[in-house]
Amino acid sequence: MTRKMLIPLLVVALSLFAASGALAAAGKAVIAVAAEGSAPTAQISKLAARAPYFLLFDDKGQLAEALANPYRQGAGGAGPQVVDFLAAKGIKTVIAGEFGANMTNAMKNKGMTHRTATGPAVEAVKAK
Repeated sequence: MTRKMLIPLLVVALSLFAASGALAAAGKAVIAVAAEGSAPTAQISKLAARAPYFLLFDDKGQLAEALANPYRQGAGGAGPQVVDFLAAKGIKTVIAGEFGANMTNAMKNKGMTHRTATGPAVEAVKAK
């Protein structure tokens, strides 16, 4: 392969690599909504740490993933465990009906924000 062919080939390869990274980042979930069901229209759960599901939305308000809450039925201390679980997924903001003090402290320590809302999950995400 000649040098004249190699440079354009490298430029194309690097452009494709950069574009694929931007596309992957664009769909990354950043908002978690504590919800009663797995659909975007599910009602927001009253208690964040004991919600049946967490609906993960991207920065454009599109549902990226619905996760069953593995800490829903556990003993005490569910709030900090949920925060660790969501932080590992890259979540930056959590929306629920109510938050316990342990969960809000854990979110603060992780640099996460939270807000309360009621109604359908997707509407709360759009309300920003």
